[in-house]
Amino acid sequence: MNNENRIFALGFFDGVHLGHQALLRQCCALAAQEDCQPAALTFDTHPGALLRGAAPVLLNTPEDRLRLLRNFGIGPVYTMKFDRETMNMAWQDFVKLLLDNGAAGFVCGDDFRFGRNGEGNGEKLAQMAKELGLPCVIVPEQTLKCTRVSSTYIRALIEGGEMATAVRFLGHPHILTGQVVHGQKLGRKLGVPTANLRLPEGLVTPKLGVYVCRAQLGGRSYAAVTNVGTRPTVSGVGITVESWFLDYEGDLYDREITLEFYRFLRPEMKFADLSALQTQIREDAREVRAYFDVM
Repeated sequence: MNNENRIFALGFFDGVHLGHQALLRQCCALAAQEDCQPAALTFDTHPGALLRGAAPVLLNTPEDRLRLLRNFGIGPVYTMKFDRETMNMAWQDFVKLLLDNGAAGFVCGDDFRFGRNGEGNGEKLAQMAKELGLPCVIVPEQTLKCTRVSSTYIRALIEGGEMATAVRFLGHPHILTGQVVHGQKLGRKLGVPTANLRLPEGLVTPKLGVYVCRAQLGGRSYAAVTNVGTRPTVSGVGITVESWFLDYEGDLYDREITLEFYRFLRPEMKFADLSALQTQIREDAREVRAYFDVM
């Protein structure tokens, strides 16, 4: 393999969903054919922050997006600063920048736009690549059950509590990685010790409620009951993400975990007392176990 030559997959890749995966498969296949590295170019912030004055809430942190890209076979991932200079760059200069970084071919979606006023597109990229004697693949939009796969649609599904459908469009669980922080230690008193994560600013907030999850920790996987909400039974303040790892014993504070969301179980609710809350959490745990038993 020529480690200096790269086939670049181009895009923001929020969620690394089924549409992105089709593009990444093409990138890996073309890289193998050309004896190059499969690489990706993404941006540090969503282009909408400058182009439209406001970025959408995102599906993933930059770190999780990077992990997902690597899970689908991508080697080097280049994160380009998206600022006014980038936004106003001539589209030809954008391509030349990639060439200077070892580009030996390109893969992008048919809706990919780049350069000043979005003048660059797949058609122009393919024509320039042809003139340079380089391969270029333009991947058409992907659909699932006649619905276009898009990050925007998946965000709406997650916000609406349709996590199982979101997972189908993602092609993998919705993920959230973070460091366990100290909470009120109420779960420990109830016999259901929880790991608390902060929901990063700018990330999509799942519908408040309880979810079927798996937790990845230190190379092992645990079924988990996860509550996203304000803890109304104990007059909580602010949104928290609390997970009870089933069949795990040990201290989780300050450790990094990745939560995989699979299904919405029920809305968050206020219980009459802590005993009723404890009973419901244990029922949630039974449903989580049953979900993974039949997968």
